Amino acid sequence: MSATDLMRDFGAMLVSGGVEVVDCSGVLGPDTPILQLPADFAKPTPKVEIHKISEYDEDGPFFAWNWMVLGEHSGTHFDAPHHWITGKDYDDGFTDTLDVQRLVAPVNVIDCSQQSQEDPDFLLDAKGIKEWEAEYGEIGKGEWVVMRTDWDSRVNDEARFLNADETGPHSPGPTPDAIEYLMSKKIVGWGTQCIGTDAGQAGEMEPPYPAHNLLHKNNCFGLASLANLDKLPPKGAILIAAPLKVKNGTGSPIRALALVPKG
Repeated sequence: MSATDLMRDFGAMLVSGGVEVVDCSGVLGPDTPILQLPADFAKPTPKVEIHKISEYDEDGPFFAWNWMVLGEHSGTHFDAPHHWITGKDYDDGFTDTLDVQRLVAPVNVIDCSQQSQEDPDFLLDAKGIKEWEAEYGEIGKGEWVVMRTDWDSRVNDEARFLNADETGPHSPGPTPDAIEYLMSKKIVGWGTQCIGTDAGQAGEMEPPYPAHNLLHKNNCFGLASLANLDKLPPKGAILIAAPLKVKNGTGSPIRALALVPKG
């Protein structure tokens, strides 16, 4: 089934109540795990702060609202091409200039949860993706591909979620040849359930951080800290992943939603 056919069928099913909406985002707040890079590599990203302006009180008797402090790449978030040096020259590589038509697309869910439970440094390679395609069908042009690891089960414990020791973070992710293969498929973007789109030890790969490097080099998008991928089928769902329209934004927290046929 083509992406056009799938979208048309989803329109009919939405009207009839035949689609379940699955929330693929985690809660964004002061306890949200934040990636902390070495001081000689990058400035630290602040923890999320939520400050009350008023809540039906002397500062605003009829309304409640807050102001926030957060980095663009906090919680469940979107990486735009301009986030990485390899994507810096795309005019449409910012969250306010990208083509929104690309943000709603079929999603391929590759289940690596068992392997990731057994080995937190598990790497999905091109061979693994091709084996998945042999079972579930080809990954199509303009589609999302996400790696299910069930890492979101760790999100309420920042130490377990980041899973770092003296050798660095340990979390599953893709190999360079996996991302190269997906680029040959002309996908729209790649997503994970970990703190970033790359494996914890991806700095030792060639190129370093291949998901960031190759995705954004090809004007593709990244999604990180996704949740509830265990509720999605391998194929057949639609993923909506829209960032805030931030001026010159390199990314944004998102409310990622998957539309899944019932039954």
